[in-house]
Amino acid sequence: MAANLCRVSGRNLLKVQNVVAPAKTNMSSFSKMSMGKKVLFGTLGAVTAGGAGVLGALHYSTTVHAGELELHPPKFPWSHNGLFNALDHGSIRRGYQVYKEVCAACHSMQYLAFRNLVGVSHTEEEAKALAEEIEVLDGPDEEGEMFMRPGKLSDYFPQPYANEEAARAANNGAYPPDLSYIILARHGGEDYVFSLLTGYCDPPAGLPELRDGQYYNPYFPGQAISMAQALYNEIIEYEDGTPATQSQLAKDVCTFLRWASEPEHDQRKRMGLKALMIASMVIAFFYYLKRHKWSVLKSRKIAYRPPQ
Repeated sequence: MAANLCRVSGRNLLKVQNVVAPAKTNMSSFSKMSMGKKVLFGTLGAVTAGGAGVLGALHYSTTVHAGELELHPPKFPWSHNGLFNALDHGSIRRGYQVYKEVCAACHSMQYLAFRNLVGVSHTEEEAKALAEEIEVLDGPDEEGEMFMRPGKLSDYFPQPYANEEAARAANNGAYPPDLSYIILARHGGEDYVFSLLTGYCDPPAGLPELRDGQYYNPYFPGQAISMAQALYNEIIEYEDGTPATQSQLAKDVCTFLRWASEPEHDQRKRMGLKALMIASMVIAFFYYLKRHKWSVLKSRKIAYRPPQ
């Protein structure tokens, strides 16, 4: 019985070997080719891949993409772009003045309150004085009537229009966006906003004529923008005597809008610096601990003593 089982298993093994053997010969068929055939196949593969690459490059170079019709803003060396650089709070104060005297006529900042200015660009007394310049609808009073009162620190910045329809009616159908988070909402951030504010120019020849109420700006998608140029040299007078050039006005209002979009900017960088300092000490401690624990294994000596 045992002899019969051995014969059966031996036959099965022979059958398996007979099945697998041709697969090995097929896999090694390329290696048995002559050198001339190998060179021919390699040349054909290289020519095919090169031709496909050339065709793809030609197709990409002759295709017009929508992004190529827009002028991308350059990268500006903002003072707060560094890893540990804070915002220029003097520029934030001047930027608020630009927003208040120029931008606030059309754009709202409904998520920013006067109390947010305290300790950043203004003192508490200055912020209270700014808030009291506006009238806020409040109520009802004891008689159930609504009344107007001077603004307080807890009040938000006033909106220039009562609703969106009124804003569109006053701006030829275009709705001025809220500027509370405009820096984070636009690709390019403050670089885009700065370029947009300073990029107004005459349209080049060959472009379709702009409609009434539109202006040419190469940085705006479509190049036709409904907002007229708002910043000019000496359009306002800074409180600190800084020359109010167009670029200075745009730089200050962009810094103010960056702070409005990210009020925790400076605190985030301070926390990051503290985290790096703590992490460096922790890493040094664990490195010493690792060296101490592994010193026994790293310093042991293995000696081989042959048998006598």
